[in-house]
Amino acid sequence: MMLTQKSLKSLLEDFRSAAPTPGGGSASALAGAVGASLLAMVAGLPKPRASADADFQRLRDAGERCTALATTLEALVDRDSEAYALVVGAYRLPKGTDDEKAVRVRRIQEALRAAIAAPLDVMRACSEGIVVGPVLQALGNPNASSDVLVGLELLRAGLRGARLNVEINLGNVTDPAYVADVTGEVGRLSESGAADAPSASS
Repeated sequence: MMLTQKSLKSLLEDFRSAAPTPGGGSASALAGAVGASLLAMVAGLPKPRASADADFQRLRDAGERCTALATTLEALVDRDSEAYALVVGAYRLPKGTDDEKAVRVRRIQEALRAAIAAPLDVMRACSEGIVVGPVLQALGNPNASSDVLVGLELLRAGLRGARLNVEINLGNVTDPAYVADVTGEVGRLSESGAADAPSASS
């Protein structure tokens, strides 16, 4: 059964288990999905700060985007665990002959890229949610200001956690050009989570 199809109780039991998955990557995606969902909720609340038609449209657009991001991040909860399983499987391949060693090395590198792609997508989605967040803070219902802040903190946690997963796998990739490209994007995405969150009263 997919992780996201389980009950919350069962999913938390899986995180507590001694099994290697779900791990930090799936947890980061889950944190981001909850954060984006909170922002989407605020966008749909009545009595927003928005008053002009253009502001109402910005609020609706932000809510729709956060809903889409939450759906993306939900899927990444499972995808990250699946990618880690590929890495484990690749490292378990036989290496008794030169041919087997070559196949194993190639498969490990392919699996590592999959294990990087999933948390990198988590970073992208969380970064976008963080960028959208201030629209909710400025135009959403003022009584939900703390919900926006919690949502942003969860998105930042998801972004930072995903970065850790990217970097630990990137350290074993042998293609320097690929490493440089990913490192650059990780740095750019991380900038979106570096700013201090607005206060609940702003």
